[in-house]
Amino acid sequence: MLKTLSFAMMHFSIAFVVAWLLTGDMLIGGTLALVEPAVNSVAFFFHEKFWNRRRGGAGADVVAA
Repeated sequence: MLKTLSFAMMHFSIAFVVAWLLTGDMLIGGTLALVEPAVNSVAFFFHEKFWNRRRGGAGADVVAA
């Protein structure tokens, strides 16, 4: 769990810094740092669902975390 939390913090930090440097606005940087990982999480869910169904067989609707 510690590794997952440290990766999440790194992801948020990188998203914030990149958005802040590109826009010069800390509010936009903070907003993107929160929104981008949330959108990626939803996209990942559907990506996994697609690939599990493509493989077929038992557990095709189960998404591995």
